[in-house]
Amino acid sequence: MKFEPKDRRKLADAALGRIPCDLAIRNVKLVNVLTGEIYPAEVGILDGFIACVSADPDGSGAAFSIEAAGEYDGRGEFLLPGFIDAHVHIESSMVTPANMAAAVVPQGTTTIITDPHEAANVGGIEAVRYMIDAARDLPLRVYVLAPSCVPAVPGLEYAGAYFGPAEMDAMLDMDSVPGIAEIMDYAGVLDHSERMEGILEAGRRRGVFLQGHAPFLSGRRLNGYIASGIESDHESRTAAEAREKMRLGMFLDAREGSVSTNIETLVGAVKNFPSLANLTLCTDDREPEDLLTQGHMNYVVSRAVKAGLSPVQAITCGTLNVARELGLRNLGAVAPGWAADLQIVPDISEPKARAVFFGGELVAENGELVVPLPVRNFAQEHRNTVNVKVPDMDELRIKATGERARIRIVVYDSPQSSFTRIVEEEVPVKDGFLDLSSDPDLMFAAVINRHGRGNLAVAVVRGFGAREGAVASTVAHDSHNLAIVYDRPENALVAIKTLTDSGGGHCAVRNGTVTGHLPLPIFGLLSPLPCGPLVRQVNAMKEALRSLGVNTKNPVMRIVSITLPVIPEGKITDLGIVDVNAQKIVPLFVE
Repeated sequence: MKFEPKDRRKLADAALGRIPCDLAIRNVKLVNVLTGEIYPAEVGILDGFIACVSADPDGSGAAFSIEAAGEYDGRGEFLLPGFIDAHVHIESSMVTPANMAAAVVPQGTTTIITDPHEAANVGGIEAVRYMIDAARDLPLRVYVLAPSCVPAVPGLEYAGAYFGPAEMDAMLDMDSVPGIAEIMDYAGVLDHSERMEGILEAGRRRGVFLQGHAPFLSGRRLNGYIASGIESDHESRTAAEAREKMRLGMFLDAREGSVSTNIETLVGAVKNFPSLANLTLCTDDREPEDLLTQGHMNYVVSRAVKAGLSPVQAITCGTLNVARELGLRNLGAVAPGWAADLQIVPDISEPKARAVFFGGELVAENGELVVPLPVRNFAQEHRNTVNVKVPDMDELRIKATGERARIRIVVYDSPQSSFTRIVEEEVPVKDGFLDLSSDPDLMFAAVINRHGRGNLAVAVVRGFGAREGAVASTVAHDSHNLAIVYDRPENALVAIKTLTDSGGGHCAVRNGTVTGHLPLPIFGLLSPLPCGPLVRQVNAMKEALRSLGVNTKNPVMRIVSITLPVIPEGKITDLGIVDVNAQKIVPLFVE
């Protein structure tokens, strides 16, 4: 893909000095990611594109004066391309695309490649269209990849949509969809399942970017995955993974998110390779508070520098390399004919943008947007997607016979881990129902299909953290059904009704009273609020959860992965307990 100026001849005339540029950026040290050099320069911009770069690093007299209608003084600071995030879920930040732009553009990010599979699991193709439409006319290029795994594991859960080859064709025909998002069903890829072959073929026919998701794949299996046409991976966690994938030609999207922080390991593993052309940077998931306090791609770049890259190498990995990964031929560098997405920073080791230009226009200065964002109204932002049948009390209890019953329990490995196991235990039975009251580490867990199917599964968890009350969320990866962990049905019902009425989000209940509520009314995943006010709501929700005993690093995230049947070893979906390793539903009661 290549951006085309509206008039190439006019752009050339501006470069030749026959007509003035719109803007000249003067008195800067240019970070040239094409050569790895830094030198004084001036840059002329016309119609959103770079017309010319005046510089004389060799002392040969190559510099020239640039005439322009306006100018911007770089104060001797560094001029570099706008950052590009190789892989991010906007939904993880719980904001709309416009509010995402408001948070990241002042920090130097001018392009993101996003996978909207969270919203798509709720709203289907309509949700993908929303993410595209809501990203239009922002001072941020948003490339929306077509989600490949909706639901994540068909047959083990029901989402709000099902994407197969026909849906993939429809999405790839949309504007701003340059490829297929993280292809996480690597077993389906390697076994040539009918669904995955159809999805891959839809991309291969068009020659679009195929984004990978291949944790711990190695050897023949990794070779087969790459040979299927998949080009990248953001799920590497070990040094050996990083080196093997880059050696086999994959783009290694080194990740530094709010949950997974892998930059130190991955960069340390590959920093001495003679070529880093296939090393890129991404965030994957970024909480709103981290966006405001740590940063976005500027933070990832600074982490890469601390891990051993030179500042120019790190900047290249967060700009030019990402553009080349996606096939964007004139984005991510400062050169004639390239898009004028630029930033000026005082320090390239810890880049904090003093000025950001998007399409040649100054859009942010000193950490604040200086242009208004479009005000638009989307029907999807006002539609309640929590379509559940509220259960009665007995449906939230587990019937049993005798004095004790042997059951399968989903056990959390540790307070900070999303990994869970299935163990067998005996629990008391009282008045015909399982009784957990004698063991404060045990809680009931229910998953209610919120997409109109009426499915309800109830199980038991150990080590969740809460000692009383109820914790509920419609953010429950990846199908985003309504998940509840609770002591008594009375508390669970209050949480269920609260989220059903509000359109989703997170809720905490103690003794029948709501003690915390984070409304996320857009798809049950997003808030209409900007990051600042949203962070205050998120922090209040965290405190409410901690008061119930959920004392993890981020209590809000504790419940969201209990439903994800691709993370070992035991999960709970709207269909029951899932043995992730065996990829099958297993009964609650042990025969």
